[in-house]
Amino acid sequence: MIRAPRTFHTGIDVKPMSSETDLLLRRILTDVLGLKQGQAEGFTADTGLFGHLPELDSMAVAGLLTEMEDRLDIVIEDDEIDGELLESFGSLLAFAEAKRAEP
Repeated sequence: MIRAPRTFHTGIDVKPMSSETDLLLRRILTDVLGLKQGQAEGFTADTGLFGHLPELDSMAVAGLLTEMEDRLDIVIEDDEIDGELLESFGSLLAFAEAKRAEP
């Protein structure tokens, strides 16, 4: 008889490893917005950005997008910027990862 391997639950939730884009984006947010050290590391996909972080106001958006272009080596077109893009960390990360995957 063949048995399935046993799995044990340790009670510790293991987060998947962060992508390079994820780590870079957290660093960009910290640097551009002047966030407290470690604050961005606590962001989840649902963490609100624009309208939720006082540091991310309309004046900071241009700086954030410029830094994303420079550090992630992407080009962000004006027509790609909308309210949903900056709604949450997850939406901004998904956008950045998609842009980096473009040929």
